[in-house]
Amino acid sequence: MPQFSPSYSFPVQIYYEDTDFSGVVYHPNFLKYFERAREHVIGAERLRDLWQQQQLGFAVYRSDMLCHEGVEFADIIDIRTKFYFESKYRTVWHQEIWRPNGKKPAVTATIEMVCMNQARQLAPMPADLIAQLSLGM
Repeated sequence: MPQFSPSYSFPVQIYYEDTDFSGVVYHPNFLKYFERAREHVIGAERLRDLWQQQQLGFAVYRSDMLCHEGVEFADIIDIRTKFYFESKYRTVWHQEIWRPNGKKPAVTATIEMVCMNQARQLAPMPADLIAQLSLGM
């Protein structure tokens, strides 16, 4: 069984522009919210520095998302994120969207990310990044 990180929480306000005509979030937006939450865990400055200084970034290798119930306009949702290292090239992120006072997650996803260089080839994650992300594990 993999060792998951602690769970990180990231709030997202649902705006009218996020929804379809019925006031329910348009499903591709969930992937954007998950991306923002992962960026929050790693840190925007850290991601920028990785790209500019080491020419490394992350790409989605695989995603599996299940929509259990709708999320609506004006909700403030909680994105709960935890991850583990699959290898020195890959991380696996388990993410859930919780509505206010929800009894279960509204949306769940498992997203596999790979580290790549600017030539779009697999590259090992830097040891200092692994150490930074492992501190809470």
